[in-house]
Amino acid sequence: MIHSKNGIHAIGLTGIRQTWNPSPARTIEIAICRGEGQLTAGGAFLAVTSPFTGRSPQDKFVVREPSSADKIWWGKVNQPLDPDKFEVLAQDVKAYLNTKELFIRDVYAGADPAYRLNVRLISESAWHTLFAYNQFIRPYPADLADFEPSFTILHAPEFHPDPQRHGTRKPAGGPTAVIALNFAQRLVIIAGTRYAGEIKKSIFTAMNYLLPLQGVFPMHCAANVGPAGDTALFFGLSGTGKTTLSADHNRSLIGDDEHGWSDAGVFNFEGGCYAKVIRLSKEAEPEIYATLSQFGTVLENVVMDPDTHQLDLDSEEITENTRAAYPIHFIPNFVATGTAGHPRNILFLTADAFGVLPPISKLTLEQAVYFFLSGYTAKLAGTERGVTEPQATFSTCFGAPFMVHFPTLYAEMLAERLNRHKCTVWLVNTGWSGGPYGVGHRIKIAYTRAMVTAALDGTLAAVPTRPDPVFGIHVPEHCPGVPSDVLQPRNTWTDKAAYDVKARELAAKFVENFAQFEAQVSPTVAEAGPRVRGGA
Repeated sequence: MIHSKNGIHAIGLTGIRQTWNPSPARTIEIAICRGEGQLTAGGAFLAVTSPFTGRSPQDKFVVREPSSADKIWWGKVNQPLDPDKFEVLAQDVKAYLNTKELFIRDVYAGADPAYRLNVRLISESAWHTLFAYNQFIRPYPADLADFEPSFTILHAPEFHPDPQRHGTRKPAGGPTAVIALNFAQRLVIIAGTRYAGEIKKSIFTAMNYLLPLQGVFPMHCAANVGPAGDTALFFGLSGTGKTTLSADHNRSLIGDDEHGWSDAGVFNFEGGCYAKVIRLSKEAEPEIYATLSQFGTVLENVVMDPDTHQLDLDSEEITENTRAAYPIHFIPNFVATGTAGHPRNILFLTADAFGVLPPISKLTLEQAVYFFLSGYTAKLAGTERGVTEPQATFSTCFGAPFMVHFPTLYAEMLAERLNRHKCTVWLVNTGWSGGPYGVGHRIKIAYTRAMVTAALDGTLAAVPTRPDPVFGIHVPEHCPGVPSDVLQPRNTWTDKAAYDVKARELAAKFVENFAQFEAQVSPTVAEAGPRVRGGA
């Protein structure tokens, strides 16, 4: 265990005992002795986070303070918290943590040292510090002695805030929770929820605020690079396929979720992956599947046989949102530096619950900005509390819960880079075909992989395209390994008239949603969206 010289007394914390930066093996040993989880038959550590088994965006707040108030996109995503309420919350959480054994983990966020954030997690839970060790970039032991945090997370999953005292949400039923960010103090407080994803996403939110102020474009995307050095980005919300499609044995993985794009190229924010594993297939996703049997992997909410400790990856008994968190080097072909050059191809992933978007299409620059700001997909079951089946949603920048500035700032950064680096942008529907959710079926992953491969290796660039009559996006006429009918979604529907109705219905939702951005974008971008009155 390596103890930083820069302790935690300065922020009013001591705890009854402190454990600093223990090895993964020691952390697991401690966590099991404390009853925080169990070892699986394959050697991974398994924890259950009920009742919170997904992010809780309604419980996320940003402190409204002078240094950042005029830069924040205030509203449902960034709910304001009164500074005085935050101070009371911070005092109460510190007083609570001082009655506990504390586990401290020092890590980096950002593979490029020029834009790196030093993060200190202080938790009452040992296994959550292993999650952070897996997810973030691990400092060398020599770097830990003088580690100085530039952002600190106070993590008290068993402390439930008082809505009246702390200014947090009062839920209709169930326990209270809070995720509160104070940019002036460089402090995050996470309380009342064991779901580990809140740790990584709070720092992603911080990076989304800080990096644009330094001229760096922060992105909710996966990234990989081909043998020829061609970088590809995969934008999309949780469950749309970022982790799955970026883990390609023919390409090297830079990261599966969060990246920055600077003048030097692309860099990963993290040092690990956080994969959904419900119904994970050894045949379809062998690299991710193999991580489930590696010592050091952290599993969340996966069902396990109480006797044999074998996993049941098909079970939704706890949640649909079962997860595996593992260091990126558990994937065989990873990029050790976490960095790569400027992207050649960019893919927007969407799980279309209406079943009307083509499985792949090419976008103009204006369409790319339009679809980026729209961020259409379906929220998949379990990703957020209360979501039990896919729901059509628009999550701007393919990551609204984590955007801090007004969305058009991120869109302008994207457009400038697309224009400067001449990137090709593709819209990939990993959702439904042959009908909407409940009638049609998910597009086969083998087809999606074939289309993505053809896009990245340049094959699709030479294929003629046909504009979709409603959405205007450019659909390739053929693709190796994919039946032609699959490329045209209307052809997969038995009832063509029903398709026409559903396509216009979705187009109307796009137009309604985009109205909030029309005054801030150019007319060419506003006009790049679907035609509501279009027909097939």
